[in-house]
Amino acid sequence: MAMFDTKIAIVTGGESGIGAACAQALGNAGARVVITYFEDVAAAQAVCASIGGDDRAIAVQTDVGDEAAVERLFATAEKTFGTVSLLVNSAGLNMSGVMLANMALTQFDRVLRSDLYGPFLTCRRMVRALEAQNAKGRIVNISSIHERAPRPGGVDYDSAKGGLSQLTATLALELAPKGIAVNGVAPGMILTPMNQSALDDPEELAKKEAAIPWRRAGRPDEVAAPVAFLLSPLAEYITGTTVTIVGALSLTVAQGA
Repeated sequence: MAMFDTKIAIVTGGESGIGAACAQALGNAGARVVITYFEDVAAAQAVCASIGGDDRAIAVQTDVGDEAAVERLFATAEKTFGTVSLLVNSAGLNMSGVMLANMALTQFDRVLRSDLYGPFLTCRRMVRALEAQNAKGRIVNISSIHERAPRPGGVDYDSAKGGLSQLTATLALELAPKGIAVNGVAPGMILTPMNQSALDDPEELAKKEAAIPWRRAGRPDEVAAPVAFLLSPLAEYITGTTVTIVGALSLTVAQGA
């Protein structure tokens, strides 16, 4: 029996990068998986096909920052497979690179909607369903090293990920008595479309990897494996923590001081 047999999972942003790797890891371990995508339906369908087709995985177009869209997502998942008890919040937008004084409110709101409101809405919807059935579940929120390490031009993204860190911690406290675990994963530089410029430019990639003590960027599967562990029965007693996956990059902040 596979680890996640009988389990239903939602993975937001499951059409590419870390989300796709998480969806495939859960599907390979027996879960039925519902992934969300925003625009790239072909990529989403390819991920579902790699998991095993419509009886194992489906894709639902979803704007995770929209309350009605999240409700439709869960209603579709429940109608197709059953009660969702595993959730990975991976959908998100990267920093704009725009400095505060030049940033339009619409830009700030756009990233907050995706990266913070989205996890709030999906967590709330899943928890409501689990509470109604007195059932247990597990949540992993994909954050970032930038929840603690800010960058100029990242006021939108860094604020969202900092908020997500506290959302994760607060929900862990609220939901522990109900047997619903909430953890975070904070990756550093992972070779996904979010780092497309480094993928396209060997010099940029080499420069960035030289700053990482492990001397290379990470892979999506190296994030998906800890996510799958945190969602599994092996992590029963783990809640309210964030696993940092950065090749020791987060430890270099004061080097040379």
